[in-house]
Amino acid sequence: MARNGIYGYAHYHSGTHEVLGIARGTAEVQFGGVNGSILGLEEGDVAILPAGTGHRRLKASADLLVVGAYPPGGRYDECRSEKDRDRAPPRIKVVPRPRQDPVYGKEGPLIHFWRE
Repeated sequence: MARNGIYGYAHYHSGTHEVLGIARGTAEVQFGGVNGSILGLEEGDVAILPAGTGHRRLKASADLLVVGAYPPGGRYDECRSEKDRDRAPPRIKVVPRPRQDPVYGKEGPLIHFWRE
């Protein structure tokens, strides 16, 4: 778990899923790569990113504080180059489904909606 912000450049993780909890402030974040959806996040929001989900901060309040967490056993990496696009897909495919919802635990809705 780490407390920080959200990087302002497009990146993704090929070896782990990620959860971003907005502890303070607001941010405008693009999810799904450079052509992805732009969402406003505010204190109390949680974004769950399956491995391979591109994301970047477009705007943020000066007081933005994000708590980022990763499932146990995942391999954190930061992919953003052309080389990563060739090597990442096989790694993404083998990242296991989360054992529990990061917010609600073992019976949380994420487990029921997660697609293999």
